[in-house]
Amino acid sequence: MSDLVQQIDKNRLPRHIAIIMDGNGRWAKEQGQDRLFGHFHGVESVRNIVEGCAELGIGYLTLYAFSTENWDRPQYEVVGLMELLVTTIRNEVESLHKNNIKLHVIGDLSMLPTYAQKELQEALEFTKDNTGLNLVMALSYSGRWELLNAVKSIAWEVKRGELNVEEIDQTTLQQYLCTSAFPDPELMIRTSGEYRISNFLLYQLAYAELYFTNVRWPDFRKANLYEALLDYQARERRFGKTSEQVKA
Repeated sequence: MSDLVQQIDKNRLPRHIAIIMDGNGRWAKEQGQDRLFGHFHGVESVRNIVEGCAELGIGYLTLYAFSTENWDRPQYEVVGLMELLVTTIRNEVESLHKNNIKLHVIGDLSMLPTYAQKELQEALEFTKDNTGLNLVMALSYSGRWELLNAVKSIAWEVKRGELNVEEIDQTTLQQYLCTSAFPDPELMIRTSGEYRISNFLLYQLAYAELYFTNVRWPDFRKANLYEALLDYQARERRFGKTSEQVKA
């Protein structure tokens, strides 16, 4: 693993990494266990990757923890996930604070149980002054929900006469997104072999490099993160330009 770290160019790290943590259920099934067993073990991967990003000096890490579509899963799994969320936040907040990590949450938090909302708000308040890694948890989140809310908010401002249609541009839209305070991700990682972004940061991932791995999330560790970063650094990011323009 140390060999992988040494190969990484610390001057070319992405400021923002986004991860779709997929494969907990399939990992558990392969172990002959219940799906919640996979989610429980996925917490160790979260801890390991957060630590790895903090050590490298990554500025922002967004983890897709629970989508709006996940509310349609079996009730026992949803309840178990909410209880696991609360327990994890409660157990980890001291460590986050000690390591200067600032917690953020994006999504429709009104859908979360009251006890989960309370635990999250306390953790947000506890870490609000930290200046290290910004850890963004996407909970009860979907890209389409976010864009719809942004469009509605802009429409209301136009209706009230507080915004002119002619003034609306990309910057305007970005100000109404959940991620308005963060830079767009430059690298998106999805585990467990699925090749889609599943309604995750639809606007923000426009120019992100996408990295897919067959590794299930409970098995994903720093070494896998380093491999993704090396793959990212081997790519040429052109943003619509030619190679010659980028190199000029």
